[in-house]
Amino acid sequence: MSKVYFTKEITPESLIKIYEKIGLNLKGNVAVKLHSGEKGNQNYLRPEFVKPLVEHVNGTVVECNTAYAGARNTTEKHKQLIKEHEWDKYFKFDLMDAEGPDLELDVPNGKILKKNYVGKNLANYDSMLVLSHFKGHAMGGYGGALKQLSIGCASSAGKSLIHTAGKTNDQYELWDNLPEQDHFLEAMADAAESVHNHFKGNIVYINVMKNLSVDCDCDGNASAPCMEDIGILASTDPIAIDQACLDLVYNSNDKGKEKLIQRIESKHGVHTIEAASELGFGKREYELIEF
Repeated sequence: MSKVYFTKEITPESLIKIYEKIGLNLKGNVAVKLHSGEKGNQNYLRPEFVKPLVEHVNGTVVECNTAYAGARNTTEKHKQLIKEHEWDKYFKFDLMDAEGPDLELDVPNGKILKKNYVGKNLANYDSMLVLSHFKGHAMGGYGGALKQLSIGCASSAGKSLIHTAGKTNDQYELWDNLPEQDHFLEAMADAAESVHNHFKGNIVYINVMKNLSVDCDCDGNASAPCMEDIGILASTDPIAIDQACLDLVYNSNDKGKEKLIQRIESKHGVHTIEAASELGFGKREYELIEF
């Protein structure tokens, strides 16, 4: 079983504590992948919250452009939002697909995809800390480590390819080519595997279960949180950590969980975990270690 560490304490200091529990010292040029937050979103993790951890690993915060209308679908607009959200006030920030060409990652055993397109600057990093805000998602059911690995690290073209299950990498054709839901989720799993394998074990996952809305941080008009905060989890296994988060939601005594569960199940969100497990880059079985 994979080890997943868990603390109910949600503070900048507990982020460092749980990272150290993993026992894997990320070395070299460290990328810290997180969500910059769509304009108007109130639920995303704030720069001041993650600042001590980013400094602890001497990391560079990385992001990619989106593939849908909003404040982050072009380099110019995204850089402006990064300033508005003060990401570049505290630490180095790298918009990995600010300019092309994209980096192509092979997905040799992919269920849907054979190639994944990520921001070309991913090649500049030796290791990665995937720092995810766990919450619901309008298309994927939920967003956690696997979403950060796949859609999060994908370039605008890569996001289009994932969302259309390989039909097109043109963001302007995305909404006319939406696939069967499970195929989209399987494409996410494929893309996640390619990034996970790219770092050859030099990767750590942290999921923060706070501001638990049914909507993603990519939604500028996201719903308010429907549950009380739960805690922070960490693992070297992206499948196990997402499974543990789902289990904590389902096993919660918080009545608000029904809204989040409905969102997850309406989009068959668990299938991303199922598909990723079948690909074999992690396990659904885990040992939850609380401290």
